[in-house]
Amino acid sequence: MTKVFIDGSAGTTGLRIYDRLQERKDIELMILPEDKRKDTAARKEMLNAADIAFLCLPDAAAVEAVSLVENDHTVIIDTSTAHRTAEGWVYGMPEIAGQRDKIRCARRIANPGCHASGFVALVQPLAEKGVIEKNLPLSCFSLTGYSGGGKQMIAQYEAAERDPLLSAPRMYGLSQQHKHLKEMGKLCGLETLPVFCPIVGDFYSGMEVTVSLFAKDVQGGMEAIRNVYRSYYQNGLIYFSEQADENGFMSAAALSGRDDMEITVHGNDDRILLTARFDNLGKGASGAAVQNMNIVLGADEKTGLVTGGN
Repeated sequence: MTKVFIDGSAGTTGLRIYDRLQERKDIELMILPEDKRKDTAARKEMLNAADIAFLCLPDAAAVEAVSLVENDHTVIIDTSTAHRTAEGWVYGMPEIAGQRDKIRCARRIANPGCHASGFVALVQPLAEKGVIEKNLPLSCFSLTGYSGGGKQMIAQYEAAERDPLLSAPRMYGLSQQHKHLKEMGKLCGLETLPVFCPIVGDFYSGMEVTVSLFAKDVQGGMEAIRNVYRSYYQNGLIYFSEQADENGFMSAAALSGRDDMEITVHGNDDRILLTARFDNLGKGASGAAVQNMNIVLGADEKTGLVTGGN
């Protein structure tokens, strides 16, 4: 039986991974007692005894955890930002051409960032197929639920007497130095990083990432984009919807609680909107991590996950 350890199991991502794994019969979850959760020696022992270890930690702690592994068999799936563009690590988005085989054989897998997951899913196939040029300046805005900010932000939003400013959407990443930008550019092969506007809203979970294009910058127009998505997203947890809205609106919470991602294309002959909707804790974090584990184990990628077909 596969031994699995979640380092950082008390955080939002770690808790969701635990929730997805606790009923599975093909793995053994290794649990540290609460008083040992931050004990370096105890964590080291668990990391080295595990077949697969999820790191649900801040960046510095994730780097430290990797340094504690002294064998060549433990597969590490890191959900932090620390290793997403690092040499020797495989980017954990199997829907990108060639990545699934790399993940299957990898010992070091970097889970994608939540915002980056939507952006890469929308842009990478178009850049790869030449539908858009890699030197095309892009802009992206992304709506996310407050659970993406972790326990501290969740407490702020759910406090009985909270700041009234939390009742309206809030932009952040104003300096254009958001930590997901690096992987967004590298994975899509872009020559220029996008202008990126992340926004947190007053809802628990869900994400809606949108990239806007002028049709004149697209080889083949809107139909060419749809054709790429139709052929590209045949397997995995990302799927293309021909038309998906709620009577002219699109809610960022539409896939809350799920682990898959919906891609759509809207617009007209002049201006085009590419949108990815998913759960920031699902395909944006825990769901993607479990999907990567399933690939390593040779299991069906959707095992233990919640998708539209469940």
